Amino acid sequence: MLHELWEDPDDDDGYGPSLTFCLAGPRGDAARALLSASARLTWTVEADSHLEAMTLYYEHMGWGTCTTDQEWDRRTYAEHGWE
Repeated sequence: MLHELWEDPDDDDGYGPSLTFCLAGPRGDAARALLSASARLTWTVEADSHLEAMTLYYEHMGWGTCTTDQEWDRRTYAEHGWE
C-alpha cells in the first residue's frame, strides 16, 4: 500500500514543520484533513505492513531502527483485509 509523508509549515512547534506519515487514499483521509492548506507531500513509499512502512520511514528520516512489540504491526495489510 502507498504511504505519504506530508510536511506542514503552518504547524511549526519551534522544532520545524509538523510531519504527517499516513496511508494514501481513503484510509489516510482523516490524517490529511488535519493538515493546513500549505502542507505539501514530500515523499511516498510502498509497504506491505505497518512495520515495513515505519521501518522505511525511519530509514528515510535517518532515525535508526524502528521496533515494535505489537503483532498487529507485523501482519500484512492483506492479512488485515485492507487490500
